[in-house]
Amino acid sequence: MHLDHTRTHDAPGAVSADASRPDGTRRALRVGLGGPVGSGKTATVAALCRALRDRYSLAVVTNDIYTREDAEFLLREAVLPPERITAVETGACPHTAIRDDISANLEAVEDLEDGVGPLDLILVESGGDNLTATFSKGLVDAQVFVIDVAGGDDIPRKGGPGVTTADLLVVNKTDLAPHVGSDLERMARDAKEQRGDLPVVFTSLTGASGVAPVAEWVRDRLAAWAKTAAPA
Repeated sequence: MHLDHTRTHDAPGAVSADASRPDGTRRALRVGLGGPVGSGKTATVAALCRALRDRYSLAVVTNDIYTREDAEFLLREAVLPPERITAVETGACPHTAIRDDISANLEAVEDLEDGVGPLDLILVESGGDNLTATFSKGLVDAQVFVIDVAGGDDIPRKGGPGVTTADLLVVNKTDLAPHVGSDLERMARDAKEQRGDLPVVFTSLTGASGVAPVAEWVRDRLAAWAKTAAPA
């Protein structure tokens, strides 16, 4: 049986009405990662697992249309024990499983909490999609949208709900900018214009800082979750 997934409000950092599990314990913070095909979502998830696993108890749900390829990548990379990684085969557009009919993902999330919990964090990775991909507020508490410079430096200017409303926008593969003619300063300006005060980070998973800006943002969300979602 699924928990009550009603949200009390949708402000950034808002706490779900279902912050507690039926037994009164606090459930895990759920963070969704979406973005176009090839933007580096799975690599970002893998890097986050490596950065956070020593401090937090976490698990991952991946989404692919007809395969379990992303989950298998994470398993090969041994970023977490196998029992902490599970896959959902959506069988349709990734929008369906993360925004419209979220039942398969909710079941996967709750099975992880029941099987390997208590958990601090569950990362839910969407299948590759376009700039309109968003997560249901009944599935995740915060969402990250990952784009990459190779997709064109006009992506932030084009907007779309993934770019404009995600709690965090990640502009990935900055090391490729000189090779594909992308202007990072232009992307930063356009992202600021589209997103206002919502945060944007630039990452290169092959660089010295790697996933650090994203990991720091997740840690901040976990700290806020632990403080505001504590069971009564």
